[in-house]
Amino acid sequence: MSGIDEIEEWTRAQRRVIDLVRDLPPERSGLAVPACPDWTVRDLLSHMVGLGADVVRGDEPDDHNEEWTARQIERRADDDVATLVAEWESLTGPLRTWMAAHTTRPLGDVIIHEQDLRGALGEPGAQHTAGLHAVRERFAGRLAGRLGDRGPVALVGDGWRWVSAGSESDAALVLRTTDFELARALVTRRSADQLRSWVERGDVEPYLEAFALVGPLPDRDLTES
Repeated sequence: MSGIDEIEEWTRAQRRVIDLVRDLPPERSGLAVPACPDWTVRDLLSHMVGLGADVVRGDEPDDHNEEWTARQIERRADDDVATLVAEWESLTGPLRTWMAAHTTRPLGDVIIHEQDLRGALGEPGAQHTAGLHAVRERFAGRLAGRLGDRGPVALVGDGWRWVSAGSESDAALVLRTTDFELARALVTRRSADQLRSWVERGDVEPYLEAFALVGPLPDRDLTES
């Protein structure tokens, strides 16, 4: 994935999210987010804004725990979407500077949650961006680190192919679907039943826990189409 400017990809994703939510009426901002079932659209936006503010301020625990994210939403409980957008826009420059000096880790949050918002709002898009590709590669590496003594896994998309070790012919488990579906599965946005439906070879059951990279697998199917 060399050649990707991840700071620019973060900025583009931020702009897409802002364009997606800026003119939302209250009833739309109050919709539940299936990928984050405890949150509404406005809550999720509050988290995205709050994460940026906390990172710039130096308040970022390693585990991004529930108490930390809950505080981001609580602090902005009285803010409407316009206020949240204005706060986030004020953080664009400081967060770009922070990422240049530290790490582009915030890219993952905005890319993952952009699609969560799109799923809630029924507004598919941005499914083949360089930023999403970079996050997919990042989480594929994390999956490899969770496999333990399970056999190698091959993920086969419509353009992207990845094998945890060896070659595809050596893989104990082969999952085949689209590039985008694999990207979402790697950030724990696909259910066990969805993973089962992609099996081309092997048994996915022993691997399900390894795919729970960002919390438990969803208890129902998710889609952004």
